Amino acid sequence: MSTDMYALSEEHRAIREAVRAVAEAKVAPYAAAVDEEARYPEEAAAALLASDFHAPHVPEAYGGAGADALATVLVIEEVARVCVSSSLIPAVNKLGSLPVQLAGSEELKQTYLGRLARGEGGFSYCLSEPDAGSDAVSMKTRAVRDGDDWVLDGVKRWITNAGVSEYYTVLAVTDPESRSRGISAFVVEKSDEGVSFGAPEKKLGIKGSPTREVYLDRVRIPGDRIIGAEGTGFETAMRTLDHTRVTIAAQAVGVAQGALDFALGYAKERQQFGKSIADFQGLQFLLADMGMKVEAARQMTYAAAGRSERNDPDLTFFGAAAKCFASDVAMEVTTNAVQVLGGYGYTRDYPVERMMRDAKITQIYEGTNQVQRIVMARQLLAGVQSTL
Repeated sequence: MSTDMYALSEEHRAIREAVRAVAEAKVAPYAAAVDEEARYPEEAAAALLASDFHAPHVPEAYGGAGADALATVLVIEEVARVCVSSSLIPAVNKLGSLPVQLAGSEELKQTYLGRLARGEGGFSYCLSEPDAGSDAVSMKTRAVRDGDDWVLDGVKRWITNAGVSEYYTVLAVTDPESRSRGISAFVVEKSDEGVSFGAPEKKLGIKGSPTREVYLDRVRIPGDRIIGAEGTGFETAMRTLDHTRVTIAAQAVGVAQGALDFALGYAKERQQFGKSIADFQGLQFLLADMGMKVEAARQMTYAAAGRSERNDPDLTFFGAAAKCFASDVAMEVTTNAVQVLGGYGYTRDYPVERMMRDAKITQIYEGTNQVQRIVMARQLLAGVQSTL
């Protein structure tokens, strides 16, 4: 039996090494300033684009790198290890464009996946609204047919990289009587007349990734910008999240690993009571638990990535489980990394407090961890968990 199934392939290991080199040389040096100044990580964006890591999931047929789900996870994990804000560039480009990839017409794919691959603009995902967060079916944004066009009106909230991205997958109600079957998906461009943005949210973490409201004021778009058939938008949105929750798990694993790396280095150097604090058993046990949980989260995330690539029937369970478990681990590990550094950990002179703040969002976005547990329970009760 081949041992390859128990390890990353040579190709995947090479991708990890390549991304780590870019992340350490071109992303890490700016991470603290990006956080401090709450500014978009232009240096990281340029470096990721130059190395084709900005949207690695786009298939080769549309000019992309054609990375599989695991390779995309590795890109996001390695960038998040040094800067979670920057890891949102490849992650949200996948989130925003995957509906087009999953359900769009061939023309739509050629146009928008091609533009994304060429670096002509990023892609954001507009699902949440002021009164429709976890309860996305209650959205109020409307799309009304007018001749061959659609006219969109509404407000979307918590939109990652809004104002920076050129393209937006927007979910809107096309048949109010049909609940989830009355929701359709559309591609809206930043330059479309009637599109505007709110002020950037003042956030706890991921300050380098702008989060803004998107306002749609009688935005007229051509009829061919609908993604899939009318009324299939909500199903496409949920299918998208099954795949992209794995990328949130990857962010969580990355930031947890970054915090553990820093804590280990600090523990070996910091002297108290005449010896390195790494010599104290209490700290060793803390570090051991951190390492164990990061590795468990990583394995679960990679297993979920495999299911995403194959589109396995138990992807919904594994995507939710990986996202939920890895983000809980990220919060615990980054908090414990601050503890390892003691008072120094609580200051902005060291990166672990930023990592702790950045980790928190992974428990919230793309479905809170409470929602993930609902998703998992439904899958278990339906008998879909793999028993192989």
